[in-house]
This record gives sequence, structure tokens and C-alpha cells, in this order.
Amino acid sequence: MQTQAQTGNGKQAKAAEGQASEFLTFRLGQESYGIEILKVQEIRGYETPTAIANAPAFIKGVINLRGVIVPILDLRIKFNLGQVSYDEFTVAIILNVAGRVVGVVVDAVSDVLTLSSEAIRPTPEFASTTFDTKYITGLGTVEEQMIILLDIEKLMTGADMALVDSAVH
Repeated sequence: MQTQAQTGNGKQAKAAEGQASEFLTFRLGQESYGIEILKVQEIRGYETPTAIANAPAFIKGVINLRGVIVPILDLRIKFNLGQVSYDEFTVAIILNVAGRVVGVVVDAVSDVLTLSSEAIRPTPEFASTTFDTKYITGLGTVEEQMIILLDIEKLMTGADMALVDSAVH
């Protein structure tokens, strides 16, 4: 299966050309996640943001990024992934999504991967209404490792993200 997905050094199989997508992979707890590389503006070390009064817990606050006020969200809190701790590996991925700049806090950035369409499986459907998969575009596999692919645009433009706009403005 290694011909379907390789690390992002530009050497993916020619047969997958035009059908391959690049993803920045990162860790949240024990799981690996991926977001489209084209949405990523930069990766920064975590710095404590300025808190916003009455913001939901997953909105950590804002930072000033070269004159732009950027809301910072913690995906571990947003996805209810348990204990949140910040260490030397914690980073903020600065994204440019739907015409806005927003940062997401993750445990660590892993790699840039190129996944062919054959290496991406659809999200399984769950009968439970307590488990929301609407932000997941699929599941990628690389060398027996499962990567949860996020629809970061849908996540950042969801109804609860309107709270980011009202909290920041």
C-alpha cells in the first residue's frame, strides 16, 4: 500500500496525479488528524493568547499576528478529548479559511502527507446522535496508521464558529 500514500516530498506515484491531495498531519491526544495543506498559512509555537470574556471554553483567546487579530481555538477542547496540557510540542496552526485567519491549538504537528483518492476511505456512519462526524471528510491510511481527515472549512464556518466572530469583534 505504500504506493498509494507517501510523505509529502513530492514523489507520489504518477498514476495518482491529479487525484492526490496533500494534508498537514497533527496529533490530538493519541489520534492523528489531517487538514488540507492549502488551508495552512503557518505553524507557530504555542503562546498564551489574550482571553476573551464570556467566550466558549474551546476559544482560548486572540493573538496579534503582525497586526491581524487571530482567534485561537483548542481542538482538543472542541472535540472533548479529555485532559488538555500545553508543553514544548504544543503548536498553533494558523489557517486561512473562508476568508478569515484563525489559529487552532494541537498537541504536535507530524508531517505533510500526499494521499491518493484510493488511500482515503469514507467516514463510517454512526447511529448515535451524540457522536458528530460532520467535520470529518474521510479516513486516510498510511502504513497501517489511520488519519482522521478534517473538513476544516466546515468546522470553521459552523454555527458555533459564529461565536468566534461575535467574541472577537
